[in-house]
Amino acid sequence: MSRAADAMIRSPQSKMRTFCSGFLLLGATLAILGAARPSSAQDPLPRTAWGAPDLRGLWNHGTATPLERPERHAGQDQLTDNEIAAVNAEARSTEGVGARRAVWWERSLSDGRTSMITSPAGGRIPYTADARRRVRALPPPAVDTPEDRGPQERCISYGIPRLGGPYSQNVYLAQTPDHVLLLFEMVHEFRVIPLDGRPRLAAGVGQWLGDSRGRWDGDTLVIETTNFSAHQLFRRLPMAAARLVERLTRIDADTLHYDVTFEDPSIWTEPWTAAIEMARTEGPMFEFACHEGNVGMTAILEIGRTEELKQEER
Repeated sequence: MSRAADAMIRSPQSKMRTFCSGFLLLGATLAILGAARPSSAQDPLPRTAWGAPDLRGLWNHGTATPLERPERHAGQDQLTDNEIAAVNAEARSTEGVGARRAVWWERSLSDGRTSMITSPAGGRIPYTADARRRVRALPPPAVDTPEDRGPQERCISYGIPRLGGPYSQNVYLAQTPDHVLLLFEMVHEFRVIPLDGRPRLAAGVGQWLGDSRGRWDGDTLVIETTNFSAHQLFRRLPMAAARLVERLTRIDADTLHYDVTFEDPSIWTEPWTAAIEMARTEGPMFEFACHEGNVGMTAILEIGRTEELKQEER
């Protein structure tokens, strides 16, 4: 949902809940974390009071750049100026399907690249032949029970990584000397990532967002995640055996570079990497009331039951 549209339609009670939640979170964060240490002329990066690069704040992962390079741009890393203008004009459009997007979606713009994928060079996900076969063999989502629908539609988990999206693209990042917190606007999922070298969970313990451990590599925060739930999917394939390596680097006052490498030999022939530049945003981080407005789930199941009754009557 666009920031302006939400501000117009939210009820006063909803606004107050959002304000109070944000105020309490901000107050607690400031009290616990303390102020950033001023940068010196030799060290342009802002740093925390304990000397780590300061990644705190609200960042936006929205982009009009597709994850995979479209076939029409094969062999082309960057869009032309005219192509960028066309993509951005379509993103801003209020005509046709764009009319809905102009009100309910965040209209992210192109960064000029033809794909988020930086490796392999072709800009496409390197699926194994077996993974492609598995995807082709998957049936369409069923309507027998709510469990037949995906975790996103059921308001359970939106998964990671977060690379673009239609709306709710903000990520709130907080730090302590031994933890990093990521709060996603979409579904309001938390990731609490320890930096203290503690051992990982046992291999059989799966979690929706996996088991993450972080460390500093110079001024880059590196997060390695394994132990995904077998029910967590990426492009319809289970992530149970996947390993993600995320890297976050503050490159200037208003930009956080993010890249993520995917590894799972049962799905991909080689590790592959996607990258985006996350812009600082003023916020606020909006309430995500998924269940309250999730009439699509009810409608899908009602249609399924109606079709069953018609079959029985024949």
